[in-house]
Amino acid sequence: MTINPALLLIAGALPIPLLRGRVRAVWMMLLPLAALAALWTLPEGVHGSFEILGLHLETLRVDALARLFATAFLAAALISMVYALHLRDALQQTVIPIYASSAVGGALAGDLFTLFVFWELAGLSSVFLIWARRTERAYRAGMRYLVAQVASGLLMLGGIVLHVNAGHGLEFGFIGASGAGGLLILLAVGIKCAFPVLHAWLTDTYPEATIVGTVALSAFTTKFAVYVLARGFPGTGELVWVGVVMACFPIFYAVIENDLRRVLAYSMINQLGFMVAAVGVGGALGVNGAAAHAFADILFKGLLFMSMGAVLLRTGTAKGSELGGLYKSMPQTMVLCVIGAASISAFPLFSGFATKSIIMEAVAAEHRTIVWLLLLFASAGVFHHAGIKIPFFSFFAHDRGYRVAEAPLNMRIAMGLAAAGSILIGVAPGLLYGLLPYEMDYTAYTTPHVINQVQLLLLASMAFTVLMRTGLYPPELPSVNLDADVVYRRLLPRLWRTGLNGVTRVRDAAAPLQQRAARLTSSGARPVQAASWPTDLMVLWVALLLALFLLISLL
Repeated sequence: MTINPALLLIAGALPIPLLRGRVRAVWMMLLPLAALAALWTLPEGVHGSFEILGLHLETLRVDALARLFATAFLAAALISMVYALHLRDALQQTVIPIYASSAVGGALAGDLFTLFVFWELAGLSSVFLIWARRTERAYRAGMRYLVAQVASGLLMLGGIVLHVNAGHGLEFGFIGASGAGGLLILLAVGIKCAFPVLHAWLTDTYPEATIVGTVALSAFTTKFAVYVLARGFPGTGELVWVGVVMACFPIFYAVIENDLRRVLAYSMINQLGFMVAAVGVGGALGVNGAAAHAFADILFKGLLFMSMGAVLLRTGTAKGSELGGLYKSMPQTMVLCVIGAASISAFPLFSGFATKSIIMEAVAAEHRTIVWLLLLFASAGVFHHAGIKIPFFSFFAHDRGYRVAEAPLNMRIAMGLAAAGSILIGVAPGLLYGLLPYEMDYTAYTTPHVINQVQLLLLASMAFTVLMRTGLYPPELPSVNLDADVVYRRLLPRLWRTGLNGVTRVRDAAAPLQQRAARLTSSGARPVQAASWPTDLMVLWVALLLALFLLISLL
């Protein structure tokens, strides 16, 4: 019997609100495990193929790339569910498996229509993990998040329609960016993948989500987008430079950011940049590198978000300027956080080294020297803001006097699972390499690879030490850093207010004319103004007047 793991997650999520106590906890842990078992019992090939309204749908397709990403998503679902066991909020515990099902279902989709359904489900379900915090800031951030996700969905739908009308069919394979449909789909994916300028929704909303919600958000939406890129746009050269920009620019924001969960959000864009660049390089090494690094990132980025979530739970803050000295009260969380920091920094024997090095090798094999150097700079930067800054300012630095309890047991178990996975991939990378979609002749642990990476880490740590000693490192200060979201959070509201003021001025200026027309009408005259004017012409006049007043007000 063929069971779609995504549908199993959805069906299994429905009774969660009705369960209580240990029964609910056991059910939540067994659900992703059952879906994982269902996934690995499926043979490779197309399942669930049928036609509707003349369209050929393949709702379940299993191959190496799909199985790898679906496995990563189900592992993230298990870790997130364990991390959420202490909650008494059935909403979050129900939404997590539904949200996970969208990524799993999208990875296993064989046609573009099925992909679109799960694409929309990802956006609509995940917003509740932001709103579940039940604050005004979370509500507003959730609305902005929802606008971005709906926009991505509309672009995806429009792109699919154009792609099919161009005669390409509904099969979800290589799409490319040569046609209008492919460009719209790429733009839709770019929103979810946090392309430059389109990225602000991520850094705006993730820190406003619940403690558990941020962990789940870090695993699914953006990696779902990476999967679509790897499946539909491998070898698209423009993505190389998009990825380079993504890998580099967040470093500067992360260094000056005070909210450590927002630092991790910028760090996420940095890591996504490596994946996007690898997809752009294409070939076996490029796609394998993107897929492997996405798998590893789900674990170590989730681990870092979980450790900061534990800090936020116990202290009530995630601001670097308000933290420090927590290694005394939360030593286990500190050790787990350091493992995550070592993994994202690509220390040898940790997962980041085993996966990021594939991407660097793929870029070097294409003789893209400038790209390689920029990604090397980005690697040093991530060590600064995620490898050092996160554990240093939260657990060390100045002792703020916090004497709190360790993280709840279920949180530590979830962090332990992610840490174990990160170490296992680093120590035995062949286990992950064997799951990759393409055969490749690559060995991570060679003398040049290890020496080069150790040198990079030593130089970066020395630079951090010098900057801290000399007082040149940006201090952790309460502040708000403007990003691309200034366009829709500052500029657009200002334009809206200006437009309303323009309408008011037009109305006030027209008031004497209205009074005069009323007097003429009451006296029985029939001036030209009393004639019937077409509605569309009147709308045009109002629009022109509004544009004129808007222009005058901006001068």
